[in-house]
Amino acid sequence: MNAEFIAMLDYLEREKGIKREVLVEAVQNALVSAAKKSVDAGRDLRCDIDPKTGAIRAVAKLIVVEKVQNKHDEISLTAARRIRSDAELAQEVEVEVTPKNFGRIAAQTAKQAMMQRIRQAEKEMIYDEFKDRAGEIVSGTVRRFERSDVIVDLGKFEAVMPSRERVQTEDYNIGDRIRAYVVAVENGMRGPEIIISRSHPNFVRRLFETEVSEIADRTVEIKGIAREAGFRTKIAVHSANEKVDPVGACVGMRGSRVKNIVRELNNEKVDIIRWSADVKEFVLEALKPAKIKSATLDEARRVVQIRVDEDQLSLAIGKRGQNARLTAKLAGWEVNIEKDETATQIFENRVQQAARQLSEALGIDQATATLLVKGGMASLDTLVEVEAQDIADAIGLDLALAQQICDAAKRASDKGLASA
Repeated sequence: MNAEFIAMLDYLEREKGIKREVLVEAVQNALVSAAKKSVDAGRDLRCDIDPKTGAIRAVAKLIVVEKVQNKHDEISLTAARRIRSDAELAQEVEVEVTPKNFGRIAAQTAKQAMMQRIRQAEKEMIYDEFKDRAGEIVSGTVRRFERSDVIVDLGKFEAVMPSRERVQTEDYNIGDRIRAYVVAVENGMRGPEIIISRSHPNFVRRLFETEVSEIADRTVEIKGIAREAGFRTKIAVHSANEKVDPVGACVGMRGSRVKNIVRELNNEKVDIIRWSADVKEFVLEALKPAKIKSATLDEARRVVQIRVDEDQLSLAIGKRGQNARLTAKLAGWEVNIEKDETATQIFENRVQQAARQLSEALGIDQATATLLVKGGMASLDTLVEVEAQDIADAIGLDLALAQQICDAAKRASDKGLASA
């Protein structure tokens, strides 16, 4: 049995990484619990284990008395002097009380208590090893699923990726090798728990620090990250060294660096933006490739009002408002994007001006004149050249009214020529 015990210590130390001293202490405590059921003497009971041979001794400290009244705590002077010749009354004497056979129940009790202590030691090791690793990237294998949480095997330990930390566009299968960001190591009621994430913005930050040497050595600084995991990330970078292009450093030769990161993120779109202390300039940079007509800052309300041409509106806002939303999160300002009405207003003013001129020249109402202008017949010269049927078809007028317009146009034209 001793040989089996030593073999178990060797195995647990090698496979679980638990120090031998911790295991021996666990067994000692377990055996004390078991021995109390088999040993009569119980005062200050302890178990000594030889870590090399596995030999076990149960020892109790008993008080030397003249007449024993409590055999669990006391020993007679005569019996004490057989153990130690100089024993005196009221002294404590260590007495070996190892039973000949702990028995099946005692051994089972010891085993259960030992395994409990081993589990506790494993939890302590998890916390000690990972308590300072929050904020790092770790690699592991998907081991199983608990409801919507993913349990990842990190080698000696397991980590949990809660549903809230998953990327919803990613599917995980048992056996998949994944990398993740250590969000926290929580020492809760059930022991330490390693919380990992693939959706956290800092996962992208750590990937850039690993892939881009200029970020690692702080030549280039990440000023901010806004992320909607699985869809799009915007990252703002800056370098105090004017000779260093921060965006180019992150992109890498032929995009090699950012491609590696995008591949790790399962083709999530990554926008690398040059940071600027000027909010207006920074927002315009973040909204690219959309072309901005104008930007107005309301510093009191921290709002940026953006105006774009109609054909750029959907590009600036992005799919389901994603581009505008991430830009606002990155800049820390509310970003409002709207269509620029200036060009439209100019066009409408020109239409109304031309319509007024036709209305006065032909003696027709403003509404009809506006229809003529929008139908491409904005001048007398054009109306003189067309037939009444053409006017009727183009703007949906009665033929008789169209003929009146033709006649009025010819009269006005003849009058103009006569005046000239």
